[in-house]
Amino acid sequence: MNFNEKNILITGASTGIGRAIAVALKDFNCNVFLTARRKSLLDRIIEENQNYSANYYSFEHDVAAKQSVQEVFNSITKLHGNIDVAILNAAIGNKVAVKKFNSVHAEQTFQINFLGIVYWIEKLLPSFIERKNGVIVGVSSLADNRGYSRSGFYSASKAALSNFLEGLRIDTHNYGVKIITVKPGFVKTPMTDKNNFAMPFMMDSDRAAKIILKGIEKEKALIAFPLRTVIGSKIIGLLPNRLYEYLARKFFKS
Repeated sequence: MNFNEKNILITGASTGIGRAIAVALKDFNCNVFLTARRKSLLDRIIEENQNYSANYYSFEHDVAAKQSVQEVFNSITKLHGNIDVAILNAAIGNKVAVKKFNSVHAEQTFQINFLGIVYWIEKLLPSFIERKNGVIVGVSSLADNRGYSRSGFYSASKAALSNFLEGLRIDTHNYGVKIITVKPGFVKTPMTDKNNFAMPFMMDSDRAAKIILKGIEKEKALIAFPLRTVIGSKIIGLLPNRLYEYLARKFFKS
């Protein structure tokens, strides 16, 4: 797949991986629709890249609000026609100590990390199926493999997303729709800057964006990186439950 002449949506485009993907598309002759809650950051991306090939458009948007998804979808399709590639990247990561357990954090995390993607797919699929064409990219995480200390809501939301996308990939196979799951390891972003634990094989967001775009171009079903973290997550996922929980208690204190 080539990004030239494509209409590309990126959610959560104001910082981190989303922003890096947006900037990495600057040399393609395409329309890039940037969405995030902080429109001023999106407009800065447009200002900094106005002399390149890509045409950028910004939309203030909250993926957790179904009405906001409807409004942005309508605005894009009315002005620019069909979306060809949707990179659904918006996410949050709440770290919750057990003594501060609060269901509000669960609601926020699932609304953005899981339902925010479901809401967009609900809008995109009818046109994609009718045209027998379209690419949906859901950004999950290698943290979807186990329940991690203080990150249970985040891990659970990413596990739900990964499983959902896998099932959707099977369901849409005969309709010409491509479903791609992205599973990064640790990438330096404002989200990971808040972590107070070791993050091995940390990668900068520009490098992550290049890997993701290359994988989309090749229409890979799964884009997981970096390799050492992928291998490590597989090993952790295969550990017996008792051994995993013992090691987790040793390394992560609530």
